[in-house]
Amino acid sequence: MTTTVSKKRIGVHLGTAGGAWKAVERAVEAGANTFQIFSSSPRTWKAAPVKPEDAAKMLELRAAHDIGPVSVHASYLINLCSQTESVRLNGIAAFTGEVERALALGAESLVLHPGSWKGLTREEGLRLAVESIERSIDGVAWQGKDFKILIENTAGAEFSLGGSLEQVAELVTRLQACAPVAVCLDTCHMHVAGYDIVTAEGYAETTKLIEETVGFEAVRVWHCNDAKAARGSKLDRHEHIGEGTIGAAAFKRLLHDARFGHAAFIAETPVDAPGDEARNVGVLRTLAAG
Repeated sequence: MTTTVSKKRIGVHLGTAGGAWKAVERAVEAGANTFQIFSSSPRTWKAAPVKPEDAAKMLELRAAHDIGPVSVHASYLINLCSQTESVRLNGIAAFTGEVERALALGAESLVLHPGSWKGLTREEGLRLAVESIERSIDGVAWQGKDFKILIENTAGAEFSLGGSLEQVAELVTRLQACAPVAVCLDTCHMHVAGYDIVTAEGYAETTKLIEETVGFEAVRVWHCNDAKAARGSKLDRHEHIGEGTIGAAAFKRLLHDARFGHAAFIAETPVDAPGDEARNVGVLRTLAAG
């Protein structure tokens, strides 16, 4: 499926102060037609359930402004392949809550960093991640809904599950029988993990790897983040679009790649000053139109 430039889905991660539905208003102000949110604080285990009136107002505003898809990003605390059972159990309970809140809000996807297998083997980490996700969604009524759990690639740090496209693909393949699963790719993570998305030749080679591993159609969301650190550094430091070590030309190439025409492009760029969300969305829109 391809998308015209006018309908290309370009957005940004937004805050939800005042209610989740406020993110729709903020998206409109930023010139975005898609967005990502946290459904609760990403750095605490406690989370309140979604208020039905908030969810209803979000869906109403989304329809009025043609905004979607919407992604929820899971808490950074969740580690579903930890060697420590108590950490995994906390993560399973927390991820169940993430799935329930994402579904209640009518979000189309929930983005997950699978976690770290430090102290274990790679195979043990993969097995625990699959088992934990399966336990998390057991009994949750997601069947029949337009909803995917998106496994996100990571910055390539040692023991971090998802640091390579092969790991993302293997996790997705193992989960397909039990979970509604697809992929989120992060440009900063790919770059600092060592993949070349900057040069034309490198981009061609990297997209060939994407095709051979996860497949183009599985990529539902691109996190569009420039990078403060060098390629291969494994340092996950996001920068404004066009101001980092990736550069504007690479984002233009990605936005014009028809093989990702079905995907949403969502910035997770820094907010250093008021209006930065709109500024980064604007840069992405200009690159998509140019």
